[in-house]
Amino acid sequence: MNQKQAKELVRSRLSDKRYEHTLNVKKMAVRLAKRYGVDEDKAALAALLHDSAKEISKDEMRELMRQYPQYAEGGEERPAPVWHGICAAILARTRWGVEDEAILSAIACHTAGKAGMSKLDKVVYLADMTSKERDWPGVGKLRKLEMKDLDAAMLAALKQTNDFVLSQGKPLDPQSAAAYEDILSHQKKEC
Repeated sequence: MNQKQAKELVRSRLSDKRYEHTLNVKKMAVRLAKRYGVDEDKAALAALLHDSAKEISKDEMRELMRQYPQYAEGGEERPAPVWHGICAAILARTRWGVEDEAILSAIACHTAGKAGMSKLDKVVYLADMTSKERDWPGVGKLRKLEMKDLDAAMLAALKQTNDFVLSQGKPLDPQSAAAYEDILSHQKKEC
């Protein structure tokens, strides 16, 4: 699947608002990819597909994860807000011909992160959080930080997300906590 095909696919699957978000994420992902020496085409394709399962029902997501447990990454045991990334990666792999593991990983972990994130994973995660239409308190600061230091931006983004989830009384995805601890431990080793 190329970018043009992905763009057409998500246009047919997403609401206007979600499609606009997707295009904004693609622009930011390409910008970050360029900044950090990540393959821009992979970043663009992962960004275009990252929310491709966002507007399907939870029942459809459950069915996909049950049908492809080898790709579900613990799916149903994880909080429902991360399911769409997992399911988007499953659809990309099983129905749309995406075989590149780096792209599939970036799609799957764009909501919660995971330990051992690649630069591409981080680029898509941050692009989703800081895309043009986002206006949550602190997003401007994160946009500046992500252009200076990818890992510092990831720590700030994960902390922001985890704090928000906990403040809502919702369960924290274990992979999100693992991503934070992993990046933090790597930064401590570099000091």
